[in-house]
Amino acid sequence: MKIALDPYMFRSLPIDDMVRTVAELGYEHIELSPRDDFMPFFLHPRADDERIAALKNSLRTHGIKLSSVLPLYKWSSPDETERQAAVRYWKRMIEITADLGCPLMNSEFNGRPEQAAASEAAFWRSMDELLPVFEREGIALNLEAHPDDFCEENTPAVDLVRAINKPWVNYLYCAPHSFHLSGASEVGADIAKMMRYAGDKLQHVHIADSFNHKGSSGLRYILNPPGTTARIHQHLDIDQGEVDWDTFFGTLRDLNFDGVATACVFAWEERAHESSAFMLDRITKELTV
Repeated sequence: MKIALDPYMFRSLPIDDMVRTVAELGYEHIELSPRDDFMPFFLHPRADDERIAALKNSLRTHGIKLSSVLPLYKWSSPDETERQAAVRYWKRMIEITADLGCPLMNSEFNGRPEQAAASEAAFWRSMDELLPVFEREGIALNLEAHPDDFCEENTPAVDLVRAINKPWVNYLYCAPHSFHLSGASEVGADIAKMMRYAGDKLQHVHIADSFNHKGSSGLRYILNPPGTTARIHQHLDIDQGEVDWDTFFGTLRDLNFDGVATACVFAWEERAHESSAFMLDRITKELTV
């Protein structure tokens, strides 16, 4: 199993300083997430050969490996021009990931929940174009359901991953999304049931805490105007929210989980070092025995 840090809270650091910081915190792996100078959100990658070489050199110098690369593009957009642009960005980022020697990418389904059918159709068009590229480069793919994507819940997301029907395309369970993954009709989140449904497809977890936005009769958070479709969740340190961590870690142990476990706290940039160190210590104690 690989324990990785999503270094988003350190994204303002130059690349070498970011890698050095991750090493000093005690991590051995980085899950490379969007940063403006390398792989921006929803835009063409900015990394050129020189910047790729600089990252590779930093990884070697500081003894860090990439567990995975996490780009976010609108590959399920019902707007065909937007989708085609996203596929171009994906192709370039797959090429960069291969140059970095990283064997795994992960991402979200994207698309729009109010246009779920059209978004899924767009997703499959993108898969038709991109799966051969992943396969040619020998790069695996893990996918996660995300609030406000066309696929937001655990069961349909796992089914969609299985429908791709590739052994190297698997599922990512994101703990801070648990209360969205369980579905709008369920007040709580049966984490064990959801993870067990994924079964052998569960190859990646994102670890951070969140509050149950459906608690207190839906009044945990009050959003205006009433009836807004906005989604809400947090990425907090473990035990700062309401995710059932005994069940989360216990189920991973029962399943003999051997994939990537990424600490992905985003809420505390003012104490990013302390938060990241705490997360590594807790995850290590829970998952390495």
